[in-house]
Amino acid sequence: MGVIVSSKVSEIAGALVRSGCLKFGAFKLKSGTVSPYYVDLTWLLSSPKDFCCVVDIATEEIRKIMASHKIDGLASIALKGALLLPSIACGLNIPCLVVRKEKKTYGVTGRVVGGNVVRGERLLFFDDVITDGKSKLEGIKPLEQLGVRIEMVMVVVDREQRGRENLEKSGYRLHALTTISELVKSLYQSSHISKEQADAVLDYIKDS
Repeated sequence: MGVIVSSKVSEIAGALVRSGCLKFGAFKLKSGTVSPYYVDLTWLLSSPKDFCCVVDIATEEIRKIMASHKIDGLASIALKGALLLPSIACGLNIPCLVVRKEKKTYGVTGRVVGGNVVRGERLLFFDDVITDGKSKLEGIKPLEQLGVRIEMVMVVVDREQRGRENLEKSGYRLHALTTISELVKSLYQSSHISKEQADAVLDYIKDS
């Protein structure tokens, strides 16, 4: 496991562990399978320093992308990605939209909130993690139905369970700030987790 870990990955790994976003053990998932780790970025809300660390890294990565690609705004799906989205948009000085999981039937109805959707605009779709990519495709669909153009999806953590492949099959590019493999290798090298914990996660990814 002697690999070179980038400073970006190390910073994200530290932020996720310190804030409690990334946990190791045995966790039953919605699918019924048991995972040796669990990641929940809502825990960043209880740790402002770590929240800012992840937001700053995401902001700079998007800024680099904007140097060569036209991006008019950001979008995410409720809930977790949407918690980080406004801070990132503020740093870039561009608008953002949030896609509800279900259509609202009262007040300001519809699934897309945050402002006017402008046909032809190019949005970058942001979220916290990606597993198989299905929720990303579900979130992108109502935006494209309103005439928005989306080519790229950015996530903080790629769980490496065919999300990238599924997005690419649908014509989208995935930009992950890090992967669970990179996080585990970084945490093992910094002695935050044992070799047994690291191997359990890496074996789980292979089996998935």
